[in-house]
Amino acid sequence: MSLRKTSFPPIVADDTRLLILGSLPGEKSLAAGEYYAHPQNRFWHLMERVITQPLVSLSYGDRINTLLRHKIGLWDAVQSAERQGSLDTAMRAIEATDLPSLVSRLPDLQAVAFNGRKSEAIGRPQLDEMPLETIALPSSSPAHTAMTFDQKAGEWDKLQQFLR
Repeated sequence: MSLRKTSFPPIVADDTRLLILGSLPGEKSLAAGEYYAHPQNRFWHLMERVITQPLVSLSYGDRINTLLRHKIGLWDAVQSAERQGSLDTAMRAIEATDLPSLVSRLPDLQAVAFNGRKSEAIGRPQLDEMPLETIALPSSSPAHTAMTFDQKAGEWDKLQQFLR
């Protein structure tokens, strides 16, 4: 069994204004072929608050379509890595995604938000020279237990400014 895991293609539209970057999908997400598929990951709950519309109760396809309607895209900072399990700390031989190439194709993009420290550590250096706001967010992962949901939500709510 290969330990090499590969990210999904970016989910964006021509009018994407906010791009949210994870690190690399976990085992449950990879198995389901869906971003943030682990039932304890709080991503969809946090985004539901940000856009003030239901997401959690929707099918995956409807969740994605709702984000795109709100001009929100998803991708990862890691294209592929060797990893046993789902933890970011277990990643080795990391190959980063080509963020500058994607960003250059999104003329309305205003900000990139990093879902967790690993995403930020890998993604931010690629975007330093680009005229974008970058936002570090606490991870939505169930492994990130240092903050309560409400504390995380207070930080994630900052994304609303890019949706007006």
